[in-house]
Amino acid sequence: MSAHVTEHFGVEPQKASVTFLGVEPIDVLRFPDAEAGEVVFVTAGCSRHPMHDPSDFAPDPVKGPRAELLVRMRPDTPLTGLHRSLATVAAAPAVEGLVLAPDSLIDLGEPLWTGAVCSAFLLDEPGDVADLPLDPPAEPVRFLRAVPITANEAAWVRLKGAQALREAWDEGGVDTADPTRGGVTPN
Repeated sequence: MSAHVTEHFGVEPQKASVTFLGVEPIDVLRFPDAEAGEVVFVTAGCSRHPMHDPSDFAPDPVKGPRAELLVRMRPDTPLTGLHRSLATVAAAPAVEGLVLAPDSLIDLGEPLWTGAVCSAFLLDEPGDVADLPLDPPAEPVRFLRAVPITANEAAWVRLKGAQALREAWDEGGVDTADPTRGGVTPN
């Protein structure tokens, strides 16, 4: 998995490893994207096992969706702690039985990095990293974009849905990769 993402970005990443009790470590790879003026964080470890509904008492050890998370941010300010927040979400399928999918809202209830106004992630369709095929019958690994959002934006997603928030971002010209942005208040 790490080789697939490293090949995509064409540079060796910095790596942080986060461990949680009873779960295999989650690595967070950090790639500079000088062309876009951004830094990209990608999890490695969430897709070790397929995700399953927690009510399934006999989940298939091979079949089921697999995902890793990707966050794009402009490095305008230090993003201290973002890797830990991302690893927490990546560990959620193993810890809580959460199935990560586009339009999922994961609210951590605390700043995603030191000084952040964002406290939740909204998952989006895979972006620039292609799916990683695995040997059948395993499903390919999808690289879902995790977009940091504010508490007000998370409330809006709960009320009106993810697409309404994305439309508000488009209307307001919001750059979701800006770590210093304020939240948008959709109508």
